[in-house]
Amino acid sequence: MGKQILDFLVVENRQIKKDFFVLTLKSPVKLPDILPGQFVQILVKDSTDTFLRRPFSIHDVDFKENTIRILVQVVGKGTMKLSGIASGDSLNLIFPLGNSFSLPLTDDRIILIGGGCGIAPLLFLARHLKSHGYRFDILMGFRSRDRIIEHDEYRLLADVFITTEDGSEGEKGFVTQHPVLDKNSYSRAYCCGPDQMMKAVAEYCRPRKIECEVSLENLMACGIGICLCCVVPTIRGNVTSCVEGPVFNINELKW
Repeated sequence: MGKQILDFLVVENRQIKKDFFVLTLKSPVKLPDILPGQFVQILVKDSTDTFLRRPFSIHDVDFKENTIRILVQVVGKGTMKLSGIASGDSLNLIFPLGNSFSLPLTDDRIILIGGGCGIAPLLFLARHLKSHGYRFDILMGFRSRDRIIEHDEYRLLADVFITTEDGSEGEKGFVTQHPVLDKNSYSRAYCCGPDQMMKAVAEYCRPRKIECEVSLENLMACGIGICLCCVVPTIRGNVTSCVEGPVFNINELKW
């Protein structure tokens, strides 16, 4: 699958919560095959502080409309600059980058687990799984009720379970403490979120023989394996997560 560099039209910049927004971007040509788990590198224009591209998971894809959606959290100068982009503007993307989540076995009991903005790649994954006839649950963890994002989008595709650290919505605690995990005998999990959350999910899955893939959110500058700033240690040695990942089976990682 070849990489492309294209200027996308900004169709919409929709704020969904404080510090969170979703960009809908339209390609000038027919979109290539894009798989759940892949990402883009976005050029932040007209800023002397953000000369490096910023990596973002592909949140969703509409091949009929020729659009992709990107879920963004404002965490620095680059994302702050992007938050002010308007409909009708353009953004230059390198895409699709990285590998993808693998399809489950037909008899797998599946759960998707996301934390905070790490839920981003799971919407496209959920839509992909549903289109292939799979049934699954979605477990999402947030700090508090006012940080819950895109809940209604995911509920259209599967049953959604929520945890919040302060107990203001759903179950109080972390995702690994939600009773749904013990009520169901899951055999496959897909996960993205903060490192500590993904490591906790890995610790839950390993002794229970649950196949688990995680999407790492490492810092990336180039997205094509040249700069080596996203290197991750694996049982195969050090690899770049932008090329060999960002999706890894937990058994590959030295966690």
